[in-house]
Amino acid sequence: MWPKNLLVSCAFTLLLLVPSAVLAGSDDREPAPRFHAKTMEGEQFTNESVKGRVVLFQFWTTWCPYCKSEEALVNDITKEFSDKGLIVLAVDVAESKKKVVEYLKDHPRKCRIVLTSDTNLAAMYAANSYPIYVVVDRDGKIVDTQRGAGGERSLRRMLESAGLESKGTE
Repeated sequence: MWPKNLLVSCAFTLLLLVPSAVLAGSDDREPAPRFHAKTMEGEQFTNESVKGRVVLFQFWTTWCPYCKSEEALVNDITKEFSDKGLIVLAVDVAESKKKVVEYLKDHPRKCRIVLTSDTNLAAMYAANSYPIYVVVDRDGKIVDTQRGAGGERSLRRMLESAGLESKGTE
């Protein structure tokens, strides 16, 4: 009698677990919060304007050594994926335009630069340590978030999760 009860219990447990596993595999990504951002060049971005594109938000500062160490990587990613639908918005957090302009003279960036005063992104993603990376997919859903410098492999994996094929992980 005991094996029959065990079998029934296992079958019942499977009936409970299988639907939740299927649902977990379905689209459980959170939608990105509504945002607005204006680049230093005057380009405007919102959730609606980036629909159908993958977006990488990078939160950084001029004094952050980890941000500086990944600038070349972010430049390479921007160059490699811009024609595949990637928009990179690098949000400088809490620094003056003058300071950022001076910094960019010696450290040019290929991505679009946004100042904290021209966006609500830093507050929405609680950007208080740097760098922070957030990837939003073509449907406007958050794919992944990374706090701290994770290197090339990590950043490419995040972009792959959003549907961008990477030459670095083939």
